[in-house]
Amino acid sequence: MADSSPKVLEIWTDGACKGNPGVGGWGAFLVWGEHRLELYDGAKITTNNQMELTAVISALSAVKRPCPIIIHTDSSYVKDGITTWIHNWKRRGWKKGSKGEIKNIELWQELDRLASQHQIEWRWVKGHAGNPGNEKADQLANLGVEAALGRRPAKRS
Repeated sequence: MADSSPKVLEIWTDGACKGNPGVGGWGAFLVWGEHRLELYDGAKITTNNQMELTAVISALSAVKRPCPIIIHTDSSYVKDGITTWIHNWKRRGWKKGSKGEIKNIELWQELDRLASQHQIEWRWVKGHAGNPGNEKADQLANLGVEAALGRRPAKRS
């Protein structure tokens, strides 16, 4: 009998912030074949970049075993950071060089740890451009803002 399970987990992530810093939310939409998982939460005082990173970290934390993953993000900060900048940071002992400290270093280190457990293809998508997965992640991130404000319960794995 052939294995009919999907070969790749697809994840769309997004962060939202009302003010920067301000109240924020993150959302993640995971698709494995016919299976769907929607996750979101937020924070009362945060930044957009922190929410973008938290969305990916939360999505990867929900994955129970190593697998091939495609992560779709509309954040150049996340995509460029994890595919390009992080190599120099790690080579320098998690330092940015003469330009100062790495912002959100704890989040970057956690993302690096989680990402190393999988084979990940990182894809940048234009935000608010009709991509169904990105639109869903954006909707979830806004529900995360509502959760941070106490207007709805969080939805984490």
